[in-house]
Amino acid sequence: MDSQEFAETVREESATPLSRLGSSKALYADTEGEMDDDAVTGAAADRAHFAAERFDAWADEESGEASELFADAAATERDHAEAAADERGEYDPGEEPAVAAHLEGVSGTTERLGAFVGWALAAGNNADQVVGYFVGQASPRTASTFRAFGDDYDEYVERASDLIADTCESADDRDDAVAAATGAIEADYEDYFETLEELGVNPKPVC
Repeated sequence: MDSQEFAETVREESATPLSRLGSSKALYADTEGEMDDDAVTGAAADRAHFAAERFDAWADEESGEASELFADAAATERDHAEAAADERGEYDPGEEPAVAAHLEGVSGTTERLGAFVGWALAAGNNADQVVGYFVGQASPRTASTFRAFGDDYDEYVERASDLIADTCESADDRDDAVAAATGAIEADYEDYFETLEELGVNPKPVC
């Protein structure tokens, strides 16, 4: 399985969760129904802030190219958190997103690389919704800020998938990486599903 096949396998196995995490309801869940500029930028800042903390920890615990990838991602996510906070004007970290909490329990280089891919795929969908929100609010400059986030997530997926293809020595290793990726997506999706149910919204329809 090469790097492209790995990413495509994850997308295929998590097609439904990723589709729903790419819907407008995902942003509604992220903001717990508070669909205004402050809530949207605050939720985006929280995702980036807590991801940076997790990837910093992984970078310290790993070695070689995996450590370098996680360190780069931590630095980029800190930049994302700062950019989102700047759009908001004032920011204090809120509650840790469920997917970030899930990542804390992931161990092993292969599993962490896989979970990182899953996290990045879901994060890309989230960024697309934030962009769409600010386009709808006639705020093209803010939309452009978040559009750049998506380019970074695409790079994360590519780099981590390349490492998985290079380092996985067996089919079992690759299966572990896929399972870790889908597990991260599922953690994000379960939080989306439960939050919408609590808000009295049917989470199943995509649109």
